[in-house]
Amino acid sequence: MKMMIKKIGTAYKIAGIFIALAAVVSCKKNSINAAQLTLGNITDTIPAGGGAVALTFNSNAAWSIDTTGLGWLKLSQTSGGSGAATITLTGAANNKLGASRSLLLNLNAGNGQIRRITVWQDVIIYPSYNTSAIAADASGMSSTASQIANNITYGWNFYNTLEAPGSEQGSWGPPPITQQQFDMLKANGVNAVRIPIRYDGTIANGGHVINTKTAQIDPVWLARIHQIVQYAINDGIYVTINIHYDPGNNNGNNGNNPSTQPTGAVQDTANAKHKAFWEQIATAMRDFDEHLMFASLNETVGTDMSSMLAVMRYHQTFINAVRSTGGKNVYRTLVIQSPSASTDILNQYLDPTNVYKTPSLPTDPTPHKMMLEFHYYSPSQFCILGGDASWGKELYFWGSRKTYFVNGKYDTYHTTNTLFLDRNCSYNEENYADSIFKTVKKRFADKGIPLFMGEYAPQYHAERLTGYPADSLKALASATHFTAYIAQQAKANGVIPYLWAGVFNRPSGAAAYVGDQVTLDSIKVGVNRGIAAYGQGTPFK
Repeated sequence: MKMMIKKIGTAYKIAGIFIALAAVVSCKKNSINAAQLTLGNITDTIPAGGGAVALTFNSNAAWSIDTTGLGWLKLSQTSGGSGAATITLTGAANNKLGASRSLLLNLNAGNGQIRRITVWQDVIIYPSYNTSAIAADASGMSSTASQIANNITYGWNFYNTLEAPGSEQGSWGPPPITQQQFDMLKANGVNAVRIPIRYDGTIANGGHVINTKTAQIDPVWLARIHQIVQYAINDGIYVTINIHYDPGNNNGNNGNNPSTQPTGAVQDTANAKHKAFWEQIATAMRDFDEHLMFASLNETVGTDMSSMLAVMRYHQTFINAVRSTGGKNVYRTLVIQSPSASTDILNQYLDPTNVYKTPSLPTDPTPHKMMLEFHYYSPSQFCILGGDASWGKELYFWGSRKTYFVNGKYDTYHTTNTLFLDRNCSYNEENYADSIFKTVKKRFADKGIPLFMGEYAPQYHAERLTGYPADSLKALASATHFTAYIAQQAKANGVIPYLWAGVFNRPSGAAAYVGDQVTLDSIKVGVNRGIAAYGQGTPFK
């Protein structure tokens, strides 16, 4: 009996060894045969003047591309075996058809993987302004986008100035930008600014284009922008310039955005204008170091798939135009904005881990030099409305947590005055902000893509509460709390906050100064708490 038990035990051990070996072999086999095709669903661009682009990928199975209807596009290779592969896509100049052209390539691998590759070629509408490209220059450009983001303490917008119609001293209030204004910001710890800029439209219509047939920007305007950027560089301040009224939305009409993007020939013209503008801007600003960043567009409408694809098309054109000018622009950090500047669209459609996503982020030939921008005006009834609207009431009080210290105790920022109970925010307060910022951190910042919150601010509501001093003070405290708390959560999650307006005053004919020291001090506390939570960043002093 003991002998039989021993034999049975030995048999079980031998069987166990075979099972274990089989499992190992099976695991190795599964690993070897795992479907692999290292290419996402992408959009690539052939230069309008003709040229080639390369697609590089790896596959562990034979692959082929359906060549039906290729027409104008030539491929160096249409099939191959397993391993590394590079396909060169070549197109001649597209200057005869009067419209852009595109093709959809279906890449099929024998392991069941399928990828869709959209190839665009724009039509030549305006002359090229990239007539003096120079060799790449990496001096003063060594920081990655993430390192620049960590260097920035806090950002502020020179709002209603260079984006106003007409001259810099336009109809929107603020005076021209001066060196003293930058000096004041630096003295108060702010080391980054965003400057919204208008280009499109004739000078007679408030724009800065001197030849609409060629999309030529007034060189005097470019020289003035260069001078202002130099003010920032003099103080070691990071400065971002954008096209604030993009050709797609604006179409020369002073920024009155339609509900969606143009299509067909109108979109082709908008895209060509975007290229012409950025070639001129990038060439004029090419010699500044990494303290200068370029931002493609501003709040460009993207609410459905076709309009979001149009926005990504403009962004790709922007990247191609800037990089092509050479010099320091080859390594400059570029800012790509979410369609409609929306965090919802950013999170839903542009997650970089989803290789099947449409639309996809544009392709940058220079790695680690891209930031993603969104704006935060939520809830809009508190941040935007300066009076009741057909779609909602103006809200005066934001903040549901008991952090407001008054009369010897902590309370929420909501009023208890029965006259104004309907002016309390009831949604998108602190918990919502926490959730939004944690999501963008997980999907972008944690993957090495820094985030740029180019605008945020509350509306001023205290003037609605004249005769109710306690409520008026609470509305002011609520605005301060919002401004500081959003900055804190941004910094805690790898996002650079740029305040749209407030805190600093720029009166005409006088020196700029701190107009709201209480809010500035609160922002500094919030930013530094956020940095402590994130574990990196430059303190706001």
